Amino acid sequence: MFNTKITPLALVIASLSAPASANLIISEYVEGGGYNKAIEIYNTSSAAISLDGYTLNLFSNKNVSATSSEDLTGSIAANSTYVIVTSDSRAVDELKNKADLFSSAVNFNGDDALTLTLDNNVVDSFGQIGADGVWSNGGVTTKDKTLRRKSDITSGRTDATSAFDPSEQWLQFDKDDFSGLGFHGENNQPEPEPEPEPVTPLECGAAKTLINAIQGEGGDSPVLNTEVELEGVVTADFQGAEQLSGFFITSLDADVDTNPLTSEGVFVYFADTDVNVGDHVRVKGSVAEYFNATQIGDVSQVEVCATGLTTTATKISLPVTDVADLEAYEGMLVTLEQPLVVTNNYGLGRYGEVDLATERLYQGTQIALPGDAANAVEAENSKKQILLDDGSTKQNLDPIAYPGTGLDAYNTLRLGDTVNTVTGVLGYSFDRYRIHPTVQPTFVATNPRTEAPELHADADLRIASFNVLNYFNGDGQGAGFPTSRGADSEAEFIRQQAKIVSAIVALEADVIGLMEIENDGFDEFSAIASLVTALNDEDSVNDYAFVDFNVNQIGTDQITTALIYRANKVVEVGNAAITTQAPFDYSNRAPIAQSFKSLTTDEVFTVAVAHLKSKGSCGSADGNNADLGDGQACWNEIRVAGANAYADWLNTAPTGVDDEDIILVGDMNAYAMEDPIRAFADKGFKNVVAELDGNTLGYSYSFSGRLGSLDHAVASPSLLTKVVAATDWHINADEPISLDYNVEFKSAAQQVSLYASDAYRASDHDPVIVDIKSAVAEQPIPEPQAPVLTPEQSFSVLENSAIGTVIGQLEFTDADAQYTPVVEFIVQGHNAITINQQGQLIVAGDLDFEFERKITLMVQAKDSAGNLSNAQLVYININNDKSDDDDDSGSLFWLTLLALPLTLLRRKKA
Repeated sequence: MFNTKITPLALVIASLSAPASANLIISEYVEGGGYNKAIEIYNTSSAAISLDGYTLNLFSNKNVSATSSEDLTGSIAANSTYVIVTSDSRAVDELKNKADLFSSAVNFNGDDALTLTLDNNVVDSFGQIGADGVWSNGGVTTKDKTLRRKSDITSGRTDATSAFDPSEQWLQFDKDDFSGLGFHGENNQPEPEPEPEPVTPLECGAAKTLINAIQGEGGDSPVLNTEVELEGVVTADFQGAEQLSGFFITSLDADVDTNPLTSEGVFVYFADTDVNVGDHVRVKGSVAEYFNATQIGDVSQVEVCATGLTTTATKISLPVTDVADLEAYEGMLVTLEQPLVVTNNYGLGRYGEVDLATERLYQGTQIALPGDAANAVEAENSKKQILLDDGSTKQNLDPIAYPGTGLDAYNTLRLGDTVNTVTGVLGYSFDRYRIHPTVQPTFVATNPRTEAPELHADADLRIASFNVLNYFNGDGQGAGFPTSRGADSEAEFIRQQAKIVSAIVALEADVIGLMEIENDGFDEFSAIASLVTALNDEDSVNDYAFVDFNVNQIGTDQITTALIYRANKVVEVGNAAITTQAPFDYSNRAPIAQSFKSLTTDEVFTVAVAHLKSKGSCGSADGNNADLGDGQACWNEIRVAGANAYADWLNTAPTGVDDEDIILVGDMNAYAMEDPIRAFADKGFKNVVAELDGNTLGYSYSFSGRLGSLDHAVASPSLLTKVVAATDWHINADEPISLDYNVEFKSAAQQVSLYASDAYRASDHDPVIVDIKSAVAEQPIPEPQAPVLTPEQSFSVLENSAIGTVIGQLEFTDADAQYTPVVEFIVQGHNAITINQQGQLIVAGDLDFEFERKITLMVQAKDSAGNLSNAQLVYININNDKSDDDDDSGSLFWLTLLALPLTLLRRKKA
């Protein structure tokens, strides 16, 4: 669970008041490989101790406030231990089997501090809060090691802000050594190290295992867990402390095989012997699979055989036929000489990662129907992408790796920007193939920032939608931070508010629907009042106001929707309306609506705001609300119910204003082709941006490298006819999250350089903007034109087809169908075929191949003004139904003769 943050001052005070006889200490610390993390707590007393009131707190990345906490429960018996293991399922079973508790608070690296508190008093600590870097001294380090508390330590270290020397109270053991977990005492002493065996130098050019034999044709190495000696040329050096702690090598020219499925490169996890790019090296170590990537680990020796060699990068390209095809290049120096587009920059600042692809990639359900079609889109997406990684294992580097000139508030790297060549070594980790560049890539700003769209020349009203990403203003008087969401401090709030105000002022919208604003009513200290005050302070030209719904809060959620408007442009009419009836009693936020009148044109219209149930927290979803694997994620049924109920509610004129012009804006948490958006359309509320664009390629949000629209404006038919422009303003979805208002995970310099009080990355959702012309201009009625039939059309039908069977669709055009549509088709020549008003040819009588194999019709189209097309011949071929044939040709002959009079009679009647 996550708790209120603990400040450094509080920790100092707590340490002074902590009981001197506290009986719990942190007795073991496991900072192992991958996700192998654990903490052991020991009861030093001779009596059981209740854990109620004790909390384990994690301070990540030199944060001075706890980033994660776990309240402990239960008890620890006398002289016994309590083991807390990371809740990440990727930890090894050997470690998980020792757990008394799994916790997300046990998710640290070697530079993160921990405290154990009792009723907020520090009883023990590990590391130094606020300090940067791994703690190392006296042969003991906190990175990639298991540390056990010395047996003579029986009381905790209560000053968590003082300098931390791990060698004073801790003994060091090997990485991923879990043998001491679950007990504490005399067995926690390290085994004496034996005298090292004399090392025989490696012999360059001696018999060796080839790299392609180590890699093999499949995912796992065929010689896994085997000690080998191999040789190759260093292609990439990432031995630095903040890097991958190793280097990549490629096969010597003479060792390359002819099998395209075997890679000629491999990663060597070793940094003790310094190597350089171009070195010919011989390596002795064991073949391992580290998170499904083949590497050489447990390296005992590296010998540099020669220097100054050159290697040529292997050309690869995207898309691949199958993602698994990249396995043949794992560990190799590769180059992609093709334009690639930035599709994901979310991990740029934190992890030095950027997703690249052959094109901008969309969520499957943004451009295809849920189910097989959407899943097929995603299957193709995965073949078009590669991850660019900075080759570092350290988070939050300063400077940030990309773009090469340095990321800052004004030099951004946006989704849609491009790079024309990428060269580096191909690695694999965290289920992704990734390139660690050996040549700094050059990015091109092909998707530059834009100013807010100018009002359409014909428009006199602008309506917008904006998700303000948890705008919480504390107590409204400069205090009350941190809140449950949003800014952690007043300083952060000032940064957040400045960006949001810049964006809203630039929108120049007359009415704006907001999502994710604090649900704290409408008094002078409320969040909505705070925002409107800030807007008026910034914009001296306009007079901003908010719709007051006269309640302490709307619904029960911490966040709500809201309406603000420019009182110098529009005025409220009718009654501000809300409803908390099902399905808005939980999950979907309570709907709000208000009607307005333009002060310029007297146009009356209603604006409503929606925020449907999110796609997250799927664990509690069941039935049709569970993730059904169709691309719509979980809670889809609730969102569909919300869409239908919202449309029905709006059609009751809840504001008391009976006007057909209605627009609903908001965060629907559904992409353009998903069920909720189609449910709105079925109720008459069409997706405005998609209607004007003629496609669903617009987007307001980016998630996991996929674009889509979660934010929509849907309008009634009458209002839709008055829309002259609609768009998403891409100030947020395309920008790196590092440029937002938050100060976490940023150095002191970055807190300045990455921030600007402009609109860019004010939120994570883009605003939707809709321009409206109050009066619809009359369209000139064209001169009447006759319909045109395509000449000599031919169709086929099976004999004995049932009456009412549709044979086909007649091809015709009608240039003025909007005014005088086709109302009738005049048919001559046969009464067994008719043509309906839509031009469908329909069986109207018996059809028999034996008696009539082709019907010829003369057809004319007639429109509502009485205009007739030219008469055209239409042919219907009657096909034999062989299943009705009789093998007895003689009998068939006599039946034919008997039926001849009937045939003659039918033809005479026709």
